[in-house]
Amino acid sequence: MADPVHILLVRLGAFGDVIHALPAAATLRRAIPAARLTWAIDPRWAWLLEGNPDVHHVLPVNRRQASSLQSAWRFFRANPVDIGVDVQGLLKSALLLRASRAPRRIGFAAPCLRERAAGLFYTETVTPAQPHVVDWNLALARAAGAASPIFDAPLPPGRPEGELPQSPFVLASPFAGWGAKQWPFEYYQELSTLLRGAGHTLVLNVASRVESSLPQHVSGLAGLIDATRRAAAVVGLDSGPLHLAAALNKPGVALFGPTDPARNGPYGGAIQTLRAPGAPTTYRRMNHILPCMRALTPRMVFETLLPCLTTASLNPTPTR
Repeated sequence: MADPVHILLVRLGAFGDVIHALPAAATLRRAIPAARLTWAIDPRWAWLLEGNPDVHHVLPVNRRQASSLQSAWRFFRANPVDIGVDVQGLLKSALLLRASRAPRRIGFAAPCLRERAAGLFYTETVTPAQPHVVDWNLALARAAGAASPIFDAPLPPGRPEGELPQSPFVLASPFAGWGAKQWPFEYYQELSTLLRGAGHTLVLNVASRVESSLPQHVSGLAGLIDATRRAAAVVGLDSGPLHLAAALNKPGVALFGPTDPARNGPYGGAIQTLRAPGAPTTYRRMNHILPCMRALTPRMVFETLLPCLTTASLNPTPTR
């Protein structure tokens, strides 16, 4: 029997990035003999790992709290790490990897890092060959010794929160990390009218109620997961709720503008991506909605959604 191998995976946040790292965790745990996996994560997102069969230990790390950092340090002293894998590529994640004192510390090569100083703390680096961030993370898992990728992304079941229609509905999460990635809010009203004609209700998922006549599902993460599972389809932006839907293999439409869908788009093929021709690729955190997002009309989104709605009518969404 192979000796146990303790692997530390560092991905502190955020929502969509944690989901993008789930296949790497599955690969590390299942494709490396006798692997035990610890995942270091910000406590805000630790709930996403609840019940995950690939994670033996969830290590909450709040880098703004000295007590949390001390707790992580004590954990590393009591549980020596053999291999550290940093899928975040920032100085804060690389320092945590170094604190683990793992003899093998694997991260991305300098051109792939947002903060190049992070590379000073790795013993091995990887330059991914494919563009998508999920594939980047899987490349790190292969470097750690995983023979073949495993694409599972286990997620907790969620729980009912807020109000949802009894009839078929499309779930839209209208907000993203910054304004340039968002779709004009008034477009959702027109899309709602088109969907109503096809027998579906458009529901906005929000963290707190907003000014709109459209039905709103107000929830936290658990309620969002439950609602996404129940939806006939989704409309998403480059944000966590879209990547959640992709991990759940939910059909729908992704609306992309300044960020590159080849790198950050929905993974797995269930969700169709719309992006205006000539859309600029930039990761500048601008707050105004760009013309390339306004060019994606509600009619375009509706027509792309139609095949999903036809499939949903043959497989009705379960009700509570």
